[in-house]
Amino acid sequence: MTDSLLSVSDLTVSYGKVTALKGIDIDVKSGETIGVIGPNGAGKSTLVDAISGFLDYEGSITYRGQEIAGSSTQTLVENGLFYCTERRDLFGQMSVEQNLRLGSYLNNGGEDERLAEVFELFPRLEERRSQEAESLSGGEQQMLSLGRGLMSDPDFLILDEPSIGLAPVVLEDISEALTAITELDVTVLLCEQNITFALEHADRLYLLENGAVRRSGATESLQSDEFVESYIGG
Repeated sequence: MTDSLLSVSDLTVSYGKVTALKGIDIDVKSGETIGVIGPNGAGKSTLVDAISGFLDYEGSITYRGQEIAGSSTQTLVENGLFYCTERRDLFGQMSVEQNLRLGSYLNNGGEDERLAEVFELFPRLEERRSQEAESLSGGEQQMLSLGRGLMSDPDFLILDEPSIGLAPVVLEDISEALTAITELDVTVLLCEQNITFALEHADRLYLLENGAVRRSGATESLQSDEFVESYIGG
């Protein structure tokens, strides 16, 4: 686990005259789960939108050693990067199975095997495989979003607020699935307001506040950091 899969250097993103990210530096090594924590409005979604090719930026973002500026999202997916947005971006009038199969549209072969793996991970999706996505509960839609990401056979999975709005019992299912995903050596970038959830899964953390990294380091070391403790407690 020595090679950097993703490197973000001096990243600045602006919306008109408003600077949302200010000189962000983040490094993600292959096989790691990295947590980006911070309150609403800290810049977490802006960060992953830029990494996923949706925003223009200043500075540098390299994935597999190549600058992503000018790369299409399709190219990034073809290179193993999949972004599960906070919005989930499901096709509401398509079935669960149809949504899942769309996740593998850029891959050649292995679709049925990956579908079986997703159903093993999320049995509830198999039970509802013929239902329209819009008829699912919020937790089931989150499972579907994650499942579709896994159908792309990713090397690097970006998750934006996967725990948001979920009941505790559903969150436990998502947590177990995330543990299983990391055991498959998938690299994960996890953006979360739910600090407890991030602490449970992340190897290292970046604390983002007002568009800047305020603290970073190994999860265990940051748990005893006074600034992080005050944020967790607040």
